[in-house]
Amino acid sequence: MRDVLVLGAGLAGMSAARDLVAGGADVLVLEGRPRIGGRVHAVTLEDGRRVQLGGEVVGHAHTAYRELCAELGLTLEPSYVVEPGELSWGLSEGVWVGDEAPWMTAEEQRDAERIEREFARLASTVDPGDPWSHPDAPRLDRLSLGDWLRAHDALPAVRRRFELSSLSLSCDGPERTSLLSELRKHAFLPGGAFYDLDAWEGLRCSEGSAAVVQRLGEELSGRVRLEAVVRGVRVVSASEVVVTLDGGEELRAEAVVCALPAGPLRAVALSGISDARLASLGSQRQALAAKVVAAFPESFWQATGQNGLSETEWLFGSTWPQAPGILSMLVPPERLSAFVAAPPAARRAAVIDGLVALYGERAAAPDALLEHAWGVDPFTLGYIASWAPGDLHRIGPLHGAHEPPFYVAGSDHWLAGYMEGAVRTGRGAARAALGAGSPA
Repeated sequence: MRDVLVLGAGLAGMSAARDLVAGGADVLVLEGRPRIGGRVHAVTLEDGRRVQLGGEVVGHAHTAYRELCAELGLTLEPSYVVEPGELSWGLSEGVWVGDEAPWMTAEEQRDAERIEREFARLASTVDPGDPWSHPDAPRLDRLSLGDWLRAHDALPAVRRRFELSSLSLSCDGPERTSLLSELRKHAFLPGGAFYDLDAWEGLRCSEGSAAVVQRLGEELSGRVRLEAVVRGVRVVSASEVVVTLDGGEELRAEAVVCALPAGPLRAVALSGISDARLASLGSQRQALAAKVVAAFPESFWQATGQNGLSETEWLFGSTWPQAPGILSMLVPPERLSAFVAAPPAARRAAVIDGLVALYGERAAAPDALLEHAWGVDPFTLGYIASWAPGDLHRIGPLHGAHEPPFYVAGSDHWLAGYMEGAVRTGRGAARAALGAGSPA
């Protein structure tokens, strides 16, 4: 019998396993895929460049991720936010270049500033670690961000700006997002805007985000079992957990760290865990999205004063430069069905047509065009944590909490997801398990 079984070899599971091993535990990581990394994934192009098809950027306040990179001997550098040039806009009316929203008049810009001030003021009253303690928490959670914008008489152009921001981030739109969840997120990392790109996405691992998991894998060599699909977890006692794999094989341990994403976890039979904990776990959800990457010989868009960052109302909601000559794109939830339903050739044509509209004819012939539809990947069924109206109270204060010997980790279990959430909760689960004395 092992000390700890870790379910999932993504960033959360591998971070947890590393710390558990360092604490003296006998650990085995179970991963359903034939590779480690989860939503952190890279491929190598024919010319040798590494392309990140999953998680890519972090923020300055993402301390857990930054500390792990330092421990692994990896470096951080400024992300796309320092690229020269201006933002591009792909709208139903056409394409514009400029950092300000092109459809907004001076009056509408002033109204947007008013709305952001009101939002920031309200966010300052929310404790990001305990949003349920807010005196008006149930109502704020039931309200959508769209409801709040209308209640504060935001002009139509301002509401459109919020909708476009949701498309670009590939999160659920304002009408399907809890106001309290957005306030909680802003309270954790206010920044200088509703979503401050420099604060949330201003850094990246110089060696590529997949290098973090690769280093973890090297340290955990021999402790990871691939193509091990978990079908059941049964807590037998305070010091025994049985994990059942596809095919019926049973593995036993004193504790388990569950780092499976919210969607796939619903297909795992869980028993011996309290009804309240099961209800909380079963209420979590993720926004469904896809990532597309186009590789070119060079960053030719800079010659026309564009920085490679865009927001669009098209099939993909945004672009940003991942590395010289490489553009990342996200297909947002409300476009994912159209994306996956289209034949591959049609998807490719739609993406290239959008890139050409934004950046000119040189975008018509990428060296490579790669995609990963994370929203329909059976091992993820999502891309980032999502909070519909009412979700914070459906999940409740048990969010991210442990019920020894059953511990949880993963981006779903932090207030705003992201790679920071994966590392933060993975390392937190390891500390909790070691502190509880479950591992020998």
